Amino acid sequence: MSAEPSLPTPSPAPRFGVWFIGARGSVATTAIAGCAAVAAGLHPPAGMVTETPDFTSCGLPPLSSLVFGGHDTVDCPLPKRAEHLAAGGVLPHGLPAAVHAELTAADREIRPGGPLPGDTDDGRAQDEWIDVFAADIRDFTDRHGLAGTVVVNVASTEPAPTDGTLPPSSLYAAAALRAGCPYVNFTPSTGLHHPALAPLAASSGVPYAGRDGKTGQTLLRSVLGPMFTQRALAVRAWSGTNLLGGGDGAALADPAAAAAKNAGKERVLADTLGAAPEGEVHIDDVPALGDWKTAWDHIAFDGFLGSRMILQTIWQGCDSALAAPLVLDLARLAARAREKGLTGPLSELGFYFKDPVGDGPSSLAEQYAELRRFAGLLRDDADDRGARR
Repeated sequence: MSAEPSLPTPSPAPRFGVWFIGARGSVATTAIAGCAAVAAGLHPPAGMVTETPDFTSCGLPPLSSLVFGGHDTVDCPLPKRAEHLAAGGVLPHGLPAAVHAELTAADREIRPGGPLPGDTDDGRAQDEWIDVFAADIRDFTDRHGLAGTVVVNVASTEPAPTDGTLPPSSLYAAAALRAGCPYVNFTPSTGLHHPALAPLAASSGVPYAGRDGKTGQTLLRSVLGPMFTQRALAVRAWSGTNLLGGGDGAALADPAAAAAKNAGKERVLADTLGAAPEGEVHIDDVPALGDWKTAWDHIAFDGFLGSRMILQTIWQGCDSALAAPLVLDLARLAARAREKGLTGPLSELGFYFKDPVGDGPSSLAEQYAELRRFAGLLRDDADDRGARR
């Protein structure tokens, strides 16, 4: 009796890298732990837009195919960092132990970041920093045999530069492009927005997106702003306060860093209302809050016959848990965009950002429509002739 013909062994699914800047911070730790938990079926993918039906046929990398690494200037191991987050209620009790192997594997792939204050004294030029960072990313990609790597900045907010020197966020951004990797800036920091990097961004041939993830107060503003405009209600003033702790709270205690953060919040109102109303956003560092944040908005507007009215909103949430699913979305979308040959600013991802690159709407509903069209472009059966090259 002849033997049954053996079936060919299927090729292993390609794996993709996610290289975090700020890899031992709260957002990165939550994203890495959360990716492992969702991939293992321990938790549902709440907050992940890319796990909704509109994205099931886009060819996005499966969560189980993602390999994590990154740069950081701190040395607290990821498993210990995850335990701290679980103690603060950010991660579910018992999750750090359940995904300990995945956290440990990612921690082994974290390389020293920089420069720190005073590092300029060691004589290392900016271009050397970029070369070192780019070499770390290439080595990570090559050793794991990855189909590609996306670099995502989730580090603490830095002040806007006051001279021609590239700040750390821009060094990392330049390294990503030099390594041929898509780049996502989830922070308000300068990153690719530095004028000196414009030629590199234009010639890099890779997609990039950012900046400043839209997770709470500004997310609500991008919904409420169009509502007032569409109902012909004149907004007289819009003021806000943010109370937060953790690393972001400490970083944003610096007025220069807070100004960089608030610029995106103000842009959303100016774009959706037609002009910036009176009022400011204040950010207060409250260390006791840890990774939790309270955002309060006070909106004064005029109704029919000049009647004065007020709307107040309160948003209470955990920044890391709000940001982590968006970061995973963006890494998968950028990886797929690279695979499809898209280059330059991914303006269609403005749905995720306060201050998105490229041209696009500011209303969340319009941004979501753009994102859905982008999802269609990523499908294997999509007509690529209209794609940006």
